[in-house]
Amino acid sequence: MKTQILKKLLLLVAIFYIPLQSMAWGTNGHRICGQVADSYLTPKARKAIEAILGNESVAITSNWADFIKSDPAYGYLYNWHFIDLDKAYTYPELQGYLKADTAVDAYTKMNFLIAELKKKTTTKTNKLLYLRMLIHIVEDVHQPLHTGHTSDKGGNDVKVQWFGKDSNLHSVWDSQLIDFQQLSYTEYATMINHTTAAQRAKLQKDPISQWLYESNQLAEKLYTDVKPGENLSYKYNFKYIGILNDQMVKAGVRLAGVLNQIFG
Repeated sequence: MKTQILKKLLLLVAIFYIPLQSMAWGTNGHRICGQVADSYLTPKARKAIEAILGNESVAITSNWADFIKSDPAYGYLYNWHFIDLDKAYTYPELQGYLKADTAVDAYTKMNFLIAELKKKTTTKTNKLLYLRMLIHIVEDVHQPLHTGHTSDKGGNDVKVQWFGKDSNLHSVWDSQLIDFQQLSYTEYATMINHTTAAQRAKLQKDPISQWLYESNQLAEKLYTDVKPGENLSYKYNFKYIGILNDQMVKAGVRLAGVLNQIFG
């Protein structure tokens, strides 16, 4: 009996541990991006999104794709969350890479989801799945390490400490930098969401390749700026919190632009 109970406990730990290891932005990070996006939706897009999501806001639904990883039936969605870029690309190099990209990854799936959501023939059930996934993935790719290296699982295998506690580079950028600010997601979004109309227009004109290029450049910088086992703390927060905040704002503004294009 004790052996069976132990096995069940180990299974539960495994179920909840695996998704956390592969998240991009933690719960608050995704909600912050979603809250920023929500503030720039057109009335028409908002109405269409509400018809699909019901009472679930963009901010809250943005975490669904991570939570559902605990259900094996949705295991096929795993590779949708990231695109492995194993070096620092020039922009023309990356454009060429993406043009030939046929893998199941964040880039190909964002294009698929946008196309499917534009179709009038897409079923209500699929619209809900596709919208949830699109919201999440657009946010995901603005977390630099979701364009990281295959060899270290996007920074998950780059072991560091965060204020003296064992962590990894991916987790620091997912949640620990954000949680260190000690703000709710609504407070955080209010604090950082200060773009001009001109800035938003520029960001929303940028193609997906530009989003990935920016994240790729940042990821390469992050890799070179830590040593294995290094203790990251106040200095690292001071150096990178502004960059992290910029990435979340970009994610929200660009997500709003995509949703307005589809539904507006």
